Amino acid sequence: MRPAHLGLAVLVSALWGVNFVVIDVGLDHFPPLLFSALRFLVAAVPAVFFVGRPKVAWKWIIGVGLVLGVGKFGLLFIGMDQGMPAGLSSLVLQIQAVFTAVIAAVVLRERPGPVRVAGMAVAVGGVTVAAVDEGASGPLFAFGLLMLAAVLWGVSNVLTRKAAPADALNWMVWVSVVPPLPLLALSLLFEGPERDLAALRALDWTGAGTIVYVAWVVTVFGFGAWGFLLRTYPASTVAPFSLLVPVFGMSSSAVLLGEGMTGLRWCAALLLVGGVALATLPGAGRLRLRMRTTAAAADAPGPAPAASTAPPPADTSASRTPSTATRPSLPR
Repeated sequence: MRPAHLGLAVLVSALWGVNFVVIDVGLDHFPPLLFSALRFLVAAVPAVFFVGRPKVAWKWIIGVGLVLGVGKFGLLFIGMDQGMPAGLSSLVLQIQAVFTAVIAAVVLRERPGPVRVAGMAVAVGGVTVAAVDEGASGPLFAFGLLMLAAVLWGVSNVLTRKAAPADALNWMVWVSVVPPLPLLALSLLFEGPERDLAALRALDWTGAGTIVYVAWVVTVFGFGAWGFLLRTYPASTVAPFSLLVPVFGMSSSAVLLGEGMTGLRWCAALLLVGGVALATLPGAGRLRLRMRTTAAAADAPGPAPAASTAPPPADTSASRTPSTATRPSLPR
């Protein structure tokens, strides 16, 4: 990867990690569902007029818009509004990699290899440690909302793979068109028009800045840059940089919000990030291929036993060399 592109990958990961701090600040100015609705509204308009027509079927855009935009982000914002720390939120959401693998195994018939299963088990252990820590020091209900948000993120990942969008920016902008109206309706129903109007009337530069950051910086620029990297390099080269998101999320939360890090939380971070890395990095797939090749070699039939009577000399010479059909194939 070129140095400029390496820096871009780290920059996007940093922007996505700091996003959790910005969300925490924004929730001081807006009710969570209204904040989420404004985020997608500003991300979609005016960008939707410049990215061209959608390049995938509307069923995928609407499906991901509802699951990711309304479900995942709605629950994330509500969970953080209910007391889930920003840094811990950036960490817990990484369990979506496990949910994605499980859902893909059921829906897409993708069978994870033993290394990936081991990585998922380690990641689940990290979430369990985080739940114990949060249950002792914070609202466990909010933690549960973040877990449900991670499940919905996994569903949206599988839907996105089925949609297979060729242009990440075009895809994300059109997906952002879907959530604003459902989120606004839910906000009016559960948060009330009086609270929404009061938040809009009290809009200041800080509140407006949080909307601009989560909409244009995180969504439009972030996903546009990430899509560019995925079009330029293999996914196995780009995807590992997403593991930096909780690193930047937790460190920025500690510096900017004064969030403390308990021993259990450090343990949870090491287990969760390490488990996700083990389950998603390309080395796991190569190890699975080597294991399959070894198993194929072990199960392949050997040369046939010699006959009791000696064959003619020409046939004897041929029988000592197994044909290419009986040799186990080797990875190239």
